[in-house]
Amino acid sequence: MKNLVPLFILLITFSLHPQTDTTLSQQIESLKKYNENLEHRLDVLEKTIDDVLWFQRVGDAAFIDKVYMTGPPKWKELNPTGQGAGNPVKFWSYVFIPKDLDYNNKYPLIVLPHGGVHSNFSTYYTHIIRELMAQQYIVVAAEYRGSTGYGKSHYQKIDYGGLEYEDVDSSRKYMLDNYEFIDPERVGIIGWSHGGLITLMNIFNHPENYKVAFAGVPVSDLIARMGYKDQNYRDLYEVEYHIGQSAEENVEEYKRRSPVWNVDKFENTPLLIHTNTNDEDVNVLEVEALIRALEAADKNFEYEIFEDMPGGHSFDRQDTKLAVSIRLKIYNFLENYLNPPNPFKSVEDLRNRIYR
Repeated sequence: MKNLVPLFILLITFSLHPQTDTTLSQQIESLKKYNENLEHRLDVLEKTIDDVLWFQRVGDAAFIDKVYMTGPPKWKELNPTGQGAGNPVKFWSYVFIPKDLDYNNKYPLIVLPHGGVHSNFSTYYTHIIRELMAQQYIVVAAEYRGSTGYGKSHYQKIDYGGLEYEDVDSSRKYMLDNYEFIDPERVGIIGWSHGGLITLMNIFNHPENYKVAFAGVPVSDLIARMGYKDQNYRDLYEVEYHIGQSAEENVEEYKRRSPVWNVDKFENTPLLIHTNTNDEDVNVLEVEALIRALEAADKNFEYEIFEDMPGGHSFDRQDTKLAVSIRLKIYNFLENYLNPPNPFKSVEDLRNRIYR
């Protein structure tokens, strides 16, 4: 509450004292800056609360940790001669380890990057984590550069379609370096939306690191995306600390960050893609363009286009029986390559083990 006092005082000042245009502009800019900093502080508070919820909602099924690590230096330094410029980017990652493991054995690892332009790995994924724990997968989820809940500095390190996927791969490497009961030959990567883009960019650039991949409703073409989104969305990319230019001004930079323009890098990682015709976030045309590009390049992969599924963008991440049945398809695909100790046999088996 005390943080709102300066805001209240400024508003009173505006109403009681005539201002020159210059003074008023300065005060408005000061108010905007104060509000921006406050939003980041509230994001940190929200993340702290959600971390507590992770232990409450999943703590019975998993050992949960949050580990600190580094990825590559920022791709773009606004002050390249400043103190610390060129240092590796520091970030946190969640680790979930099933409680019923036999540490004399080896277990598969799932790398799970979150979605959102600026978002984080939240308890939105609770039941997906519980389902993975029940199959005895180990999971790592990186809060890569640009994620929210870690202050303004981390937020402004955003590198959408760029070095963020290296952060995610660094989380994979961290797990293999620190947990001897993970099988390095049984590592998969899965993600939805922006996390789907990161999944694709990882298997395009590091095919040797992943045995299998799933990309759900993946952001696929940033150039097309800038065309059908509004200016508020485009501003997230055009801001100085990010790309700093529009897609029209720098087409090649947006291509570099888009899976559809990088399919030539795709080798032979088993890949499953899902999309939905009524997706209100990632237009199905974006994903269909990716599918056509992969087919034109004669790549081997699997896909399914779902017709008007309830839930739109999050159609297979809900807790409905229909959504769970679609997730079972994903788990069956992963099972073929990662061989988890306790795979689900059916939707009924999954629901009995997770929801009852």
